[in-house]
Amino acid sequence: MTSTTLALHELHDGGGVPLVLLHGFPFDHRMWTPLANHLPPGIRALAVDLPGAGQSPLGGMPPSLEAAAAAVHRTLVAAGVANGILVGMSMGGYVALALAELHPGFVDGLAMVDTKSTADSEEARTRRLKTADEVEANQTVDAVMGMPASLLGATSLQRRRLLVTTLEAWVRGQSPAGVAWAQRAMADRPDRTHVLRQLDGPVSIVVGAEDLVTPLADAEHMAGAARDAALTVVPGAGHASPVEDPTAVAAALSLLHRRVVRHH
Repeated sequence: MTSTTLALHELHDGGGVPLVLLHGFPFDHRMWTPLANHLPPGIRALAVDLPGAGQSPLGGMPPSLEAAAAAVHRTLVAAGVANGILVGMSMGGYVALALAELHPGFVDGLAMVDTKSTADSEEARTRRLKTADEVEANQTVDAVMGMPASLLGATSLQRRRLLVTTLEAWVRGQSPAGVAWAQRAMADRPDRTHVLRQLDGPVSIVVGAEDLVTPLADAEHMAGAARDAALTVVPGAGHASPVEDPTAVAAALSLLHRRVVRHH
């Protein structure tokens, strides 16, 4: 078992139970910076670079979400964080569910943002593995450079066109090895809807109204499975709602934080 420690970034000062922000693919912790700037005073926000992304090493880990979740948990505990509110966007949501399954006592609350609890279709799985092979063979991230435009909603592509450039810069900064690792890890994930059913704390489901990757139906599926769920649909946003409308998503996370405090 590897003991790799991941890069941990303090994005917002505060006390009490922190928000633990887990980024989507193929990004890193930087995607959370706009949102953190809209959090109210007093809420602590920590962002983790997942294995092979941003400043985090792969450390010989096998490509699996369980390995990623174990590394996130180990990193947080080493930093003195004994419990938190997991916030996962896209791939980050898959890791959050894996962590909640491995260490349910760590999770005081959960936000699933533009993500889903089900496994990939066989077609999607095959596509991921093909991309991983291509990225490794070419030793570039060119195979995923087209993703930013497809992740943004139609409104953002029309009114927030500069976001494409920002997201492309984040993707360009990733390593081919990390991108391939993430694709293989996601391809092998199981359906974890049962984790939502078993979770004791409050759950927030957030989805962009224009999300074509994990659309409203996926969000409603998760909201229906969780015991104590609130569903937020962000108008004019696609699959990258924390970047497209950080104010709205920060408000949903602030509400979740209040619900967690009341729950305790």
